[in-house]
Amino acid sequence: MSARGKARRRALDILFEAELRSEDPLKILAERVERQEPPVNEYTSTLVEGVTRHLARIDELITTYSEGWTLERMPAVDRNLLRGGTYELLWMPDVPEGVVISEWVHLAGELSTDESPQFVNGLLARFKQLKPSLTL
Repeated sequence: MSARGKARRRALDILFEAELRSEDPLKILAERVERQEPPVNEYTSTLVEGVTRHLARIDELITTYSEGWTLERMPAVDRNLLRGGTYELLWMPDVPEGVVISEWVHLAGELSTDESPQFVNGLLARFKQLKPSLTL
């Protein structure tokens, strides 16, 4: 797994943990940075901070474009995969869109249900297609 792939997975871990504990992801991130076990990559921090900063808009987009699923009904892992992938896809123009989608779909395949990779791929691909028209 690439350094950015590991950073994405670590960001997902932090976002997921924060949601399960009903805590601010930035607090969990700060704890991990301080503890340094394992060390927190700068890219992990960028992802967690970005998702946190844009969470309302990200959740609005996921809710609007996910067909047949409300945000609350999605598995927590999928919800946070989509949050990370949506942030990276829409707010980080220096990262190739195909790489972003592929990496988050790969994580869905490793960590969630059998249907999750297809769901994550479909929604992120839709955001890629709509990106020029989305108001961020």
